[in-house]
Amino acid sequence: MSNADFVAVAGFVVLFAMMALRVPIGVAMGLVGVGGFAAITGIKPALNLLAQSPIRVISDFNLSLIPFFILMGVFATNSGMSRELFRAGHAWLGFLKGGMALSTIAACGGFAAICGSSVATAATMTKIALPEMRRVGYSNEVSSGVIAAGGTLGILIPPSVVLAVYAYITEQDVGKLFVAGIIPGALAVIMYMLTVRVAYGRSLPPGERFVIRDAVQSLRDVWAVLILFIAIIGSMYLGIATATEAAAVGSVLTCLIGVLRGRLNLNKIMDSLIEALRTSVAIYTILIGAVLFGYFLAITQTPQKITAFLVALDFGAYGTLALILAFFLLMGCILDAMAMIILLVPIVFPVILHLGFDPIWFGVIIVMTVELGLITPPVGMNVFVINTIAREVSLVTIFKGVFPFVLTDILRLILLIVFPAIVLFLPLTMK
Repeated sequence: MSNADFVAVAGFVVLFAMMALRVPIGVAMGLVGVGGFAAITGIKPALNLLAQSPIRVISDFNLSLIPFFILMGVFATNSGMSRELFRAGHAWLGFLKGGMALSTIAACGGFAAICGSSVATAATMTKIALPEMRRVGYSNEVSSGVIAAGGTLGILIPPSVVLAVYAYITEQDVGKLFVAGIIPGALAVIMYMLTVRVAYGRSLPPGERFVIRDAVQSLRDVWAVLILFIAIIGSMYLGIATATEAAAVGSVLTCLIGVLRGRLNLNKIMDSLIEALRTSVAIYTILIGAVLFGYFLAITQTPQKITAFLVALDFGAYGTLALILAFFLLMGCILDAMAMIILLVPIVFPVILHLGFDPIWFGVIIVMTVELGLITPPVGMNVFVINTIAREVSLVTIFKGVFPFVLTDILRLILLIVFPAIVLFLPLTMK
């Protein structure tokens, strides 16, 4: 074993040991990155790396879309748009059997289009939809499972913070990635609704009377979401604005809409800015650690060696892809979505390029794969969020409720692998 190989192995052992000790992932990656780089090049080059990388990440214009999208989601939450989406969904779907659950999934999809965070979507819908579903007779298992699964739409339906991070790491067009997520996101909403009817059909409460006047009036409350989605995704699709410009406009529009509707005052705006700042700082810390760790991977040539190893197995392109996705599913049991993207994508991405897969398509596929980590044990971030807000609902109950949706996610993943045109159709038509 060469010195570089020994340093690489030792670095990963130390990294996972620190993660097991609950050291924040960004800090752990940064320490291993600098330490491993120093072990090969010396302490002075490593310290220079440590001095320059944080500034380069923070000042990167392309990354500024992340805090803008986070701020937009916080403004949308604090101005009550999520509750309006739920009411509109119920007005149109509530007459169906299981209409409250279907309304929750529709609201999750709509809120994901202006939020970009699965955890925020799950937390918001737990507060809004869980009491309503209990009121009409849903069990804790069904209601919590629907919310946990619906929350995962936050990292797939654009704008998605996780897709933005993937674009940064792999140097892909974030606008194309966002547009690529539209059809898979819509497919996810439809398949989740079908899952509700198929898996829980017998136990679902009957629907309520449909009132056309209430349904039409509910649309007046969700116009803001439609405007925001068209302004952001439409401007990127037509080539009018870059993703960063669209994010900036989206955050300002969301704030203005909240103010004009009397939903945001000065105190709420300040609270939103502070909340968005905290979340952004956490993400930037992880990104800085990822950049430092990336230099460690580069100098040890870990991605190249893993590529050579996987290709030598001779499993074929799809066999190797299946192996990579299975590894991501396994790591989803111990890592959250952002950590998996930042830690593992730089390692496997060269393999994907070598095998000839489209990097935009792979971005959507890998985000769908890490979605499963949000609702599978033992981590299941969405599950823990729901349990934190609704303490009376046990983790076991939530995991049982979300199990049918896990099977649906696997089926959807297979569909997009077999038919990549579902992902690539819209990006190929962009200007």
